[in-house]
Amino acid sequence: MPDYEVSVYLPRAIAIGIGATIAMDLWNLFLKRAVGIPSLNYCLLGRWISHFPAGVFTHSSIAASESKPFECQVGWTAHYSIGVAFAVCFVVLAPQGWLANPSVLPALFYGVATVTIPFFIMQPALGFGIAGSKTPKPAQARVKSIMTHTVFGLGLYAAASVIGFAL
Repeated sequence: MPDYEVSVYLPRAIAIGIGATIAMDLWNLFLKRAVGIPSLNYCLLGRWISHFPAGVFTHSSIAASESKPFECQVGWTAHYSIGVAFAVCFVVLAPQGWLANPSVLPALFYGVATVTIPFFIMQPALGFGIAGSKTPKPAQARVKSIMTHTVFGLGLYAAASVIGFAL
């Protein structure tokens, strides 16, 4: 994207990322209340990140690792920052004109593709194994991750559509 467009696209991409992450959080809240399937505790994400300065990037069990000050704040900030970063990457990679005229399929495919990050980086580093293989219910963990990232993709589309109407 040309430099002159960054000042226009970046704020929209940030807003889209926040919107898509909110959609994901609402989905996880629904799963927790309706079906009893809990979401990742973002405090544990913050704990993981808070161990980085000491050079610790993997844990056999993040829940059993030493807790850190402000881990919940760090985790929630990271959660939304990751959602925004994914959205910025998507806006950069999206088909020409997508931001002006959003379509669901590119956002949906991108959202599903983002599940590779938790499957192959975050879950193993937190001690959950590749694609949740070390969780008590690996198949459920995988399906939940895929569905959550599908909702993120739909959230990208929905947020871009709402932002398009607002401008």
